[in-house]
Amino acid sequence: MSRIGRMPITIPSGVTVKLDGDVVTVKGPKGELTRTFHKDMIIKQEGDVITVNRPSDEKEHRSLHGLTRTLLNNMIIGVTQGFSKTLEIAGVGYRAAKSGKKLALTLGFSHPLEVEPPNGLSIDVPAPNKIVVSGIDKEAVGALAAQIRGYREPEPYKGKGVKYEGEVVRRKVGKAGGKGKK
Repeated sequence: MSRIGRMPITIPSGVTVKLDGDVVTVKGPKGELTRTFHKDMIIKQEGDVITVNRPSDEKEHRSLHGLTRTLLNNMIIGVTQGFSKTLEIAGVGYRAAKSGKKLALTLGFSHPLEVEPPNGLSIDVPAPNKIVVSGIDKEAVGALAAQIRGYREPEPYKGKGVKYEGEVVRRKVGKAGGKGKK
C-alpha cells in the first residue's frame, strides 16, 4: 500500500467537497477548485473524511494512488490557506515593479518584460528585488513562478538572475589564466 495514498484527508469546517464520478469540486473561503481524476481511482467521502483507494496492485494504479490523494489534499489546503512562492532578484540594475495587475521586470534586456498573472493568481512586489506569487492552485502558482524564473535564471559566476527564496546557486570560479606568466 502507498503510505501517502492510504492516509485519510480530513475536511476542515467551511469547506465543501462534491464528488461527481471522477470530477471533484472543492469550495472554501478562498475560492473554488475543480479537477478531473483518473477514472479507476476510488474516492469516497464519509462525513468529513475522504479516502482514496486503488482497484488493483497494477503499476499504473500504484503510481496514481498517492498522486490522487496528494492532489486532493492540495485542493483542500489551497481553498483554506492558499499557496505562495517567493522569488528573489540578484544583479545590478535588475528589479521588479508592479503596474496595475501586471509585473514589470527589468532583467538586463533591451526592454522591460511584462507578466500578467492568469485568473486566480496574484503577484505582489514587497521590495524591488522580491516577488511573491500567490493563489489557491498550487500547480498554477508553481508554473507562474517557474515562468518568471525562466526569464533570467541565476548564473553560476556572479549569481545574477531570478531565483527561488532559499535556493542555493552553486558558484564557479572565474578565469584564472594569465596570472604569473611573462
